[in-house]
Amino acid sequence: MKSPVVIVAITLTAAILVAASLLIFVGTRKGPGTSTQNAPAPQQRMTHTHLV
Repeated sequence: MKSPVVIVAITLTAAILVAASLLIFVGTRKGPGTSTQNAPAPQQRMTHTHLV
């Protein structure tokens, strides 16, 4: 019988591979112009705080 550490390691490796493949699959399904990877960051209003 395999040790619990080996079973957990195999399970985690499988879960990481499934998650990575899903991320790649979803990322490649987006049409042109829908990617937010290279979009400019939204402008945030800066507030000045005066410390006394």
